[in-house]
Amino acid sequence: MDKTTGCTWLSPVSDRVGVPLDQVNFIASQVFGLALAFWFRLFLSPQRFTAEVRHAVAVIFGAAIVIFCFGWYAVHVFVLVLGCYAVLISASVHNIHRYTLIASLGYLTLCQVSRAFIFDYGVLSTDFSGPLMMITQKVTTLAFQVHDGMSRKQEELKDDQRRLAVHSRPSLLEYLSYNINFLSILVGPCCIYKDYIEFIKGLHVQNRLKRVRDSQQNGWDKMPEPSPVRTVINKLLVCVCCLLWFFIITKAFPITYNVDPRFVSEASFVSRLAYALISIQAARPKFYFAWTLADAVHNAAGFGVSGVNERGEVSWDLVSNVHIWEIETATSFKSFLNNWNIQTALWLKSVCYDRATCYRMPLTFVLSAIWHGVYPGYYFTFITAIPITLAARTVRRNFRQYFLSSRKLKIFYDVVTWAATQLTICYTVMPFLLLAVEPTLQYYRSMYFHVHLISILAVLLLPSKPRGFKPERLERHSNNNVKED
Repeated sequence: MDKTTGCTWLSPVSDRVGVPLDQVNFIASQVFGLALAFWFRLFLSPQRFTAEVRHAVAVIFGAAIVIFCFGWYAVHVFVLVLGCYAVLISASVHNIHRYTLIASLGYLTLCQVSRAFIFDYGVLSTDFSGPLMMITQKVTTLAFQVHDGMSRKQEELKDDQRRLAVHSRPSLLEYLSYNINFLSILVGPCCIYKDYIEFIKGLHVQNRLKRVRDSQQNGWDKMPEPSPVRTVINKLLVCVCCLLWFFIITKAFPITYNVDPRFVSEASFVSRLAYALISIQAARPKFYFAWTLADAVHNAAGFGVSGVNERGEVSWDLVSNVHIWEIETATSFKSFLNNWNIQTALWLKSVCYDRATCYRMPLTFVLSAIWHGVYPGYYFTFITAIPITLAARTVRRNFRQYFLSSRKLKIFYDVVTWAATQLTICYTVMPFLLLAVEPTLQYYRSMYFHVHLISILAVLLLPSKPRGFKPERLERHSNNNVKED
């Protein structure tokens, strides 16, 4: 069983259930954080305590949780945060975003190299680089927003950049609270600095519902703060289902069996495709569990209101990181990506995609690979995603219009594109789970590199803008993320 530098109080539990101690500590910390979040909302409310007290409590418990989980490795978290704060207060606002990005990604990469190649190469488990990855997102997001607010002219900014710009450097307490708070220290997600500060001050719900109050004037001003209890319970039920799925299904379909020599040599191509699909489907619930539980912790504290849905109900998905139904029913590669690790996608969009002057999509995938770590499998996945994204976009533009004339044709198109999307996702993310070079190449050879070849041929042979093509209308996501085709 894996060893941990964190607290060993729960070793008997780990031995009894057969789950590595670091994962037991993670779950225990998140459950503790959930209870703490309810207390934070009810007892430490902004009506009873100042923002400074709420900031301090969030930092103290966040630091305690990271020390509990990682022991002396927690020092890396504090070094990264304090180092980036030093950059924030000392660097020129004209370059503050560049220096912070280089410093945070550089330190994160050093830590990932030390773990991957010195300590534990080839084993994917909860480790001390997880909090560093979340903090890297936060410090860079804030640095870019400070740069926008203090260095750039308003007319130079896009609408989202103008809305999220920060016009003064935060205090040390605010910076520590934003990065090390107990709500997100372990698994995130990354949230917007302005949203977090409004939450601490008790203005989050008020500002999010302001548009509804202004447009309807129907008593919203007198409405009490909405309760998150039902939303939290629903998300906890999802977590329970994911845990059951993990213990019953996931362990029965190990990812490594996809490259088992006997299986590869004896099973037919169709059988190997089917097993790849099942094993990848079985691997997703551990991510669903971690992200949904983190979302529930934020909601329990009263953080996460994004507005009101079409039924007039308060939506609690501001910091949601995954939309499970949309993922499982995705009919396009882009639709899948839009609903998977949502806050990381927003981070990549805000610090790279929206700011790059050329090669925006490849640069975004490369940044994502660097952020994830130094395992070769990550780079195989994100580099493979580049031609697939281009091909999916091209195929959609060339053929989708011919299947919209009738409901039956549309259903047929959706079924075919759903199957193609799920199989393509399996092919793309397999290296992400296999990690190392040899099993990745072994898998792709067993699959005859068919998705690579089909994608490249589609990009080369099909027109990028076919005759009669009309760009589709932009859709606005429930957490205010605008998605483009």
